[in-house]
Amino acid sequence: MTRLVRPDAVLIQAVIAGALSFAHLHDLAEAAGQDGWKAWAYPVSVDLLLVAAWHRLRTLRDAGEPSRSAWSWFAVALAASLGANVATAGLLDLGDVPDWLRILVAGWPALAFLGGTLLVHRPTTASTPDPEPVAAPLPVVERETEPGVQAAPIPALPAPAPPEAPTVTAPPALIAHAQKIAADHRIRTGSDIDTETLRARLGVPPLMAEAIAAQLT
Repeated sequence: MTRLVRPDAVLIQAVIAGALSFAHLHDLAEAAGQDGWKAWAYPVSVDLLLVAAWHRLRTLRDAGEPSRSAWSWFAVALAASLGANVATAGLLDLGDVPDWLRILVAGWPALAFLGGTLLVHRPTTASTPDPEPVAAPLPVVERETEPGVQAAPIPALPAPAPPEAPTVTAPPALIAHAQKIAADHRIRTGSDIDTETLRARLGVPPLMAEAIAAQLT
């Protein structure tokens, strides 16, 4: 059964508001002397800076870092967007815009490029983990003895015996195979085979190779 796609009222409202804001920015840029493709690129630049500043603001806030710079660029982009919408509401003669507005519109690309670069390339400082608490040493309590009574000496603990090396026993079949390898090596080189070469030929651990080599001599 095909599910019917229900329109989202919030999404429709956002699309309408974005389209109107885009048109107002385009009209203002065109009235300020930015004709052709430049008038269409102006609202894209304003909206992209607004989105980039908001994204950077949320990233810094989630990381627990100061977000003053992101707030500043967000306010700049929001002022440019709101200013264009208000200016095209009949408060400004688009047929004869003032010189200061032409200067602001012409200088916006450099300002937007600077803001976007600072927002993208500003590194976030990695949070350093808290140092582990160091346990305080336990106090040493000395036992008092009566006058004239010597404390009994504490017997020394016997030193632990060194661990014995494990005994490795090689199977007879492996020893017979090793003897053939040693004989072949002696015929080819004229010298006895060493333990490392024997271990590499047999593919056995070092202890096993030493046990086999000891039985070959």
